[in-house]
Amino acid sequence: MPSYSVGEVERVLRLSRSTIRSLIEGGFVKPARGPRREYRFSFQDLIVLRTARALIQAKVPHKRIRTSLAALRQELPDSAPLSGLNISAVGDRVVVRDGKSQRHAESGQYLLGLDVTVEGGVLHVVEHKDAAPAPTKAADDWFGEGLELESTDPHAALRAYEHAVDLDQENTAAWINWGRLLHERGDTKEADAVYKRALDQVGPDALLLFNRGVLLEDLGKTGAALEAYKSAVTEDPTLADCHYNLARLYESLGKSQHAIRHLGQYRRLVTSADR
Repeated sequence: MPSYSVGEVERVLRLSRSTIRSLIEGGFVKPARGPRREYRFSFQDLIVLRTARALIQAKVPHKRIRTSLAALRQELPDSAPLSGLNISAVGDRVVVRDGKSQRHAESGQYLLGLDVTVEGGVLHVVEHKDAAPAPTKAADDWFGEGLELESTDPHAALRAYEHAVDLDQENTAAWINWGRLLHERGDTKEADAVYKRALDQVGPDALLLFNRGVLLEDLGKTGAALEAYKSAVTEDPTLADCHYNLARLYESLGKSQHAIRHLGQYRRLVTSADR
């Protein structure tokens, strides 16, 4: 069964490390431990993490969230596309939409899909009988498609990420994956242009800045890369890989004190993550 690291969860679900940690501490998800005692998340954990955050933002009571997520977890497959389920709050209830049907997560009770119309002053309520027309793809759908296509059709994945940001200019994960995939393909100028556009749209996101720093290093722009890494750790001081890269660059520039400080921070973060 595939599992996901904290970094992969950050990238795929667009959750900060602090948010992931708070959801774990809140008891919403209990990830397994890897061989180095690092957290490893299952597909079910990803669904639960994303759902828990959405329900918390919708101000659903924590007790009801826990009850609903416990019931939801029993129904989730071991692996499936992240866009396979639509989970939302209706009042203070958690509703799961799966295909043509929707049901309460706690009771499993199915809810009727209803059309409501008024004709001649008379109210008509009719249950859906025919399949609804296919919905237009949302930004998250395009993002999920991009993830699925990266290994088999990178060019199509790039188009999917571009569609995602066209629909949602603040879809940080889509910007990150678009730029990273261009970089991996050797399209460095296009990748840098994407990262610049992304930073203009979403602001100084730590992972965007880190990825741009890696790109700038590959382009031989050491000074610009250093500034990107410094900005990244300012936004997220827990970004261990960024501290490591800063230590390496400072060492190459002969700034040993700076290098030692960031290398120490990197080691502390890695040791903490392994516990």
